[in-house]
Parts: sequence; C-alpha cells; structure tokens
Amino acid sequence: MGNDLPVRDRAARPKAWLAWSSGKDSAWALHTVREAGLFDVVALLTTVNRTHGRVAMHAVRESLLEMQAAAAGLPLVKVPIPSPCSNEIYERAMSEAMERAAGEAVRHVIFGDLFLEDVRAYRESRLARCGMTPVFPLWGMETRALAETMIAGGLRAYLTCVDPRKLEREFAGRRFDAELLGDLPSSVDPCGENGEFHTFACAGPMFSADLAVTAGEIVEREGFVFADLLPGSTAARTA
Repeated sequence: MGNDLPVRDRAARPKAWLAWSSGKDSAWALHTVREAGLFDVVALLTTVNRTHGRVAMHAVRESLLEMQAAAAGLPLVKVPIPSPCSNEIYERAMSEAMERAAGEAVRHVIFGDLFLEDVRAYRESRLARCGMTPVFPLWGMETRALAETMIAGGLRAYLTCVDPRKLEREFAGRRFDAELLGDLPSSVDPCGENGEFHTFACAGPMFSADLAVTAGEIVEREGFVFADLLPGSTAARTA
C-alpha cells in the first residue's frame, strides 16, 4: 500500500487528496498514483448526498464508502451536499474543502477523468482559484484498453447507476468484467466516461481486502436506473 512508505520517503513527495467517486476510475487512479510514487495520497475526497446518505450520482451507501476508505488505508473527507444541489452550493462546499486541504499542506487533487475536455477545464479553473493543482493520471488512455487493464489487474466493480437513454436498464447491478465489456453496445464508452454508467469498486490492488457486496433492489429515479448495493462482510485477502 502507498501509505506504507518510510516517513522519510513520503515526506519528499507532494501531499495530495484523491477525488473519490467510489467507482472504478478513481480506484484505478489511486492505484496508478501509488505505483508511480510521485504523490503522497493522504485522503479520499467524496461528495455525499446528505439527504439520502449516499455518494452523489453513484448512489452508493455511506457504509460502503467507509468500507472502501478503510480498505484503501486512507481517511475519508466527506463533502455533504443537499439534493437537489445548485452549482453555487456545490462550488461553495468544495471551496471550503480546499481550504481545509490547504491548511493540511495539501496542494494537489487527483482525478480519475479520462477524456472529457470540458470537465478537465472546469476542474483546472476552479482549483486554480483555490491555489490547488489538479492531477489526471489516467488522462488520454484509450478506454477499451484501460478497461481491460483494470479487469486484468484484479479490479472488480458493479454498475450502480445506468443512464437508460444510453444503455439498457438491465445493465444496472451487473459486474464490470470482460463479459460486460463484450455486451456493451458500440455506442457506449467501455469506461462509461460519457455518463452511460457509474460503478462501485469492491476489489483490486488499491485495497487491502475485498469488499463483499450484493446487488439489491433496482429502482428508477430522476431519469436514471440505480442498483442498491448492500454491504456484506469484508473478505480478507493478501494485499
């Protein structure tokens, strides 16, 4: 695990928070950054819908989010937001979080974004105002190859949210695996970067233990289809 480095080595690396959606891309970004050893990731940053107690957009239960953080060996910085949430409220909440980061000598925020230029430009603009620098370790990778690398590297995930305008609702609750990649329509990005689906990472080299989860009720709300993942016991494995 990245935080097992000797103190003298970690002190020489810039501190960073990692924007944690609970999904596969942020999980793989954590693994990639730890492997590269260029940053000392000291916390996971997550926006949480305070009305429902779930990760924003991914709709993952807070209890599962906390299990992920424990398995990643990192503290969790939660940014509570209302539902619905205006852009003004969101930006104010994130600015407050960045003030906290700066107070803890953190100057970098790592994101799992892949290719959406407008999203990257937005992050760069907003963080520049806070004196923070965004980092995009997965940027520009070909998404089919990236998805296959994730799966081959031991990452396991479930689809927690599907946009039925882009992908059939039956994909909600499915595992993110080779079979799923083969079943995706050609119009759907293999990593869901265009918002076709969102995921919950439950195993992989970024965790010290696999997280036991099962797909529960499938519901449709506000134009999206959600699979309610239910926590089970944590299955220990060798990290």
